[in-house]
Order: sequence, then structure tokens, then C-alpha cells
Amino acid sequence: MLTPALPPQSVPVFSGFDYVTVDAQRRRVYAAHGGSKALLIVDADSGKVLGQVRVGPMAGSAVDPATGNVFTGNGDGESVSEVDPVTMKVLRSVDTNGPVDAIAYDPTNGHIYADEDNGTHLFVIDAKTFKLVKSVVLPGHKPEFLTVDPETHELYQNIDDLSEIAVINPDTLTVKRTIPTPEIKANHPLQYDPEFHQLAVGGTSGANGIMSTYTRAGQKIGSITVPRFDQCNLDRTQHILACAGGGGITRIQLKNGAAPEIIDTTPVNAGVHTTAIDPTTHAVFTVWSNRDGSGDFVQKFTP
Repeated sequence: MLTPALPPQSVPVFSGFDYVTVDAQRRRVYAAHGGSKALLIVDADSGKVLGQVRVGPMAGSAVDPATGNVFTGNGDGESVSEVDPVTMKVLRSVDTNGPVDAIAYDPTNGHIYADEDNGTHLFVIDAKTFKLVKSVVLPGHKPEFLTVDPETHELYQNIDDLSEIAVINPDTLTVKRTIPTPEIKANHPLQYDPEFHQLAVGGTSGANGIMSTYTRAGQKIGSITVPRFDQCNLDRTQHILACAGGGGITRIQLKNGAAPEIIDTTPVNAGVHTTAIDPTTHAVFTVWSNRDGSGDFVQKFTP
């Protein structure tokens, strides 16, 4: 089981959360504090709140490993920003012409990828010029989560309503192919394990969820039924997923060439739906809003 490293830390302003990101090198955790339109900054070692930077109705974030700056997807603000977490200031912003959900960054080609919330586009931004390079038309509707292959630099994009993963060519910025995931309904979490060359994808429909693993060529490896969840984060050093939902965090062990296995489930709070793992200490961070409106919280757990 996961053990609380400290009590839940209160976050000013009740507003709800979205995705969480860890910068292990600089010992920081970032969470999208949507309703307060802010990037939450947490100390990865103490687990305590350091501050918030107002950027817009945030959904996702990604760290530039070279500078430590944070790229934020600003939801219905229809923009992506760059934040200096040290000075806690917004440095630059660019319009996306559509609401932004999850984002990812590939430092090799300098592309910031931002998918359109409940839409049909993937916005590609040049991190150097901070200009919109292209709006890629995606299949179906409702892109949900995305991840980059650090070897091929292809982008994998979940497509919620089609039960598939779209694969984006990083050079032509077009949909190269799709990976059908017919057993997955309402594709939500998507993570890529570069050592196993394996995609982990999950669906949220029904009382329970299904987690499947696929090769990057699109061959199914295996599936398991797991407690209902929303989003997951992968510790690439241990090949462990931490999935949030159903009132807790479920950890899943990925297997090389075999179906994944559930490790344990830790009760947390009914509002939990996103997590992030510190790959250095393997600590798990999660955020939530109490459903009675009594407050927002971030908490660190150790395995």
C-alpha cells in the first residue's frame, strides 16, 4: 500500500484540479488548478504548497527539462503559456483557437503538443518561437490524453469516442496511422514505457475500468480489469502505473510481453482522478476537491 507522507495540504481557493506533473530534477510538482485559473507549485520533497501562478483555466502542464520552465494548457482560455516557476511569472502565451486539455513536450524537436478539449484538433507549438505551427485534424472527436515516444518521436493521442490511439508523424505533423483498442471504452489514460516499447491504455466506462497494453506497432499484449479510474501516470524506472479514481489510487505493474498486474489500491478521497509519480523517490502525488465544497488538497504518498 501507499503510505501518506504527510496530511493532505490545503490549497487556497476551491476550484478543482486536472493533470499533475513532476520535475524530478528540480524537485517540484505542478498541478492544474482549473477553477482558480492557476498553476499550483508544490515541493516534491516536503510535499508542501509553495504557491500558485495565475495563467488561465488550466488543464495540463509539461516541463522543459533544459530550463525548468513549465508549459501550461489553459483550457477554455484557448492558449498555451510558458511559466517561470522560480519567479512565478508568465513569460509568454500563444492562442490555440480552441480549448486545451492535455499537453506534452518533446525537447528533441521543440514541439509542444496540446489536444483540443472535446474537439477534433491537435495544436502544435514551436517552443522556441512560441508560435502555433499547425492544427492537426484528428480522427473522431474528443482527444483525451497524449504521450511522446522518445525514440521515434511519434506522438500517441487517445481518441475517446473511437476506442483508438492516433499516431502522429513528428515530421509531417499528420496522422500516420491508428491503433484500434476495441475492448477499451472511453479511452482516458495513456502512457508509454520506452524500455518495454509498450503502450498502456485504459477505459473509464462501466463500474470498473479496463487496462490494456499494446506494442507500439499496435499488437495487443494483454488486458486486466481494474477499479474504476480516470488518469494514470507511469514510473518508467519501475514500470509501475499509479491510476487515480474510484476514491483512491491503484498501482499496476507493467510486464514486458505479458498482461499487467494490480499491485494494490490505496483509499484517498472520492474526488481523486489524477496522479503523478516522482521517478527519483517513487513517491506518488495526487490532488482533489472535496465534493461538498469544503476545500482543495494535494497529498504526497510513499510506497
